[in-house]
Amino acid sequence: MLKEISIGLSLALIVSMIIMGYDVTPFLFVLAAGGGLYYVARMRGMVGAKNFDSPVGAGRYEISFSDIGGQFSAIHELREALDFIKNHQSIRSLGIRPLKGILLTGPPGTGKTLMAKAAASYTDAVFIAASGSEFIEMYAGVGAQRVRKLFQTARDSAPRQKKNYALIFIDEIEILGGKRGQTTSHLEYDQTLNQLLVEIDGLKVDDNVRILLVAATNRSDMLDPALMRPGRFDRIVKVDLPDKDGRLEILKIHTRNKPLAEDVKLNVIARETFGFSGAHLESLANEAAILAMREKSSVIKQHHFNESIDKVMMGGKLDKRPSEAEMKRIAIHEIGHALISEHVRAGSVSTLTITPRGDALGYMRQTPEDDTYLYTKDYLENQISVMLAGAVAEETILGNHSTGSANDFEQAMRTAETMLRSGMSDLGVISFDNLPQELKHNTLTGIIQEQEQRVKKQISEARQVFKKISEILLENEKITGEQFRKVIGEYNALN
Repeated sequence: MLKEISIGLSLALIVSMIIMGYDVTPFLFVLAAGGGLYYVARMRGMVGAKNFDSPVGAGRYEISFSDIGGQFSAIHELREALDFIKNHQSIRSLGIRPLKGILLTGPPGTGKTLMAKAAASYTDAVFIAASGSEFIEMYAGVGAQRVRKLFQTARDSAPRQKKNYALIFIDEIEILGGKRGQTTSHLEYDQTLNQLLVEIDGLKVDDNVRILLVAATNRSDMLDPALMRPGRFDRIVKVDLPDKDGRLEILKIHTRNKPLAEDVKLNVIARETFGFSGAHLESLANEAAILAMREKSSVIKQHHFNESIDKVMMGGKLDKRPSEAEMKRIAIHEIGHALISEHVRAGSVSTLTITPRGDALGYMRQTPEDDTYLYTKDYLENQISVMLAGAVAEETILGNHSTGSANDFEQAMRTAETMLRSGMSDLGVISFDNLPQELKHNTLTGIIQEQEQRVKKQISEARQVFKKISEILLENEKITGEQFRKVIGEYNALN
């Protein structure tokens, strides 16, 4: 507003001087010079620099640790660190130094930002948030200036809000705190990190405003070692993907304001969403509500959640419609995956569809087992056989396979490589990097071919199953795991 008023007054003054007969050339020159200096100063960050003068009181966020599901261990560790800050008087008797910094690491969407906000609420602190990218400019010195301003804002804002604590949260800190010497064009990145290190080292126990720095990253491997040493980031809290119980807890949080039908089973949804982050689960619940609204349903039903799982995993349905011959090939391909999946683990098929979604023309979704973090040789061999089953089914039933199998082959080869690295091949324990290329290729090919022969035998014995299920798929474009198992059961009863 002030800028518009100044421009208006300047124009009025120039017009008045022209009417009165004055020479306005010197005035215009001075005005242009002043405008140029203002522009240069603004570009260098001296004017209009990133404003951190509007911090938000933590209470206004109304976020507590009880609002964050699936992160019990991370919350426990973070809360313990925060207790050191809240009870700084009592811990002095044990000679404990309050922590200066806490680093939250983990995949995107796991709740790192929410945990920082909850930490501010827990300590009744002023919450000041920034992103690592906000400190990086092409002009030297701007980033360091913004770091100083960020910490000064924290010191000034807490007394104004009658608080003793300030929590500074820096998201994507790998941009600001990356390893020094990586950028050779200029030293702006290094200067900015140096200033951050100086500010952290300057935090004192007896400061009027006690400041805690909380940072988040999903690329901790990129951070400078000087930033990670004790005395700066004293605690590194791993915020990982939730397990099955954690996913159930998150689903309960995101569905507590939604009307659910009686057939909704959140524990089943939690089991089928292995690998989903908190953000994925929030999107899942939201998409299910949108589907219910489209159907003009007053409650969200189980099939809405099932459809939403597919959408979150694979993307929305596509308008493109393959030809009839392609649809048949896609059906045979997916039935092959499903048939072998059921063979290696009964009850594993959740959904089978030939509806194009995302980059996939069709897909078979499995019901995950209990969360597994270690894999045996038998498990990996079974996974390879499921991956190869689509291409083998095409070749056995239709006479050849298509380019749609390329991704399956890549996944199978990566799994075989995992077996080789883990000492599960005929070579035993080896140094993968020092293995001759030809021997490596022959060993991986041998693992793949062994499973391929196994799958061919099983598919050749079930041609009638392919005929029956492909007819259902071509008519309805989708079949549930229960329907699939029913057809297999009827076929086995006849044979």
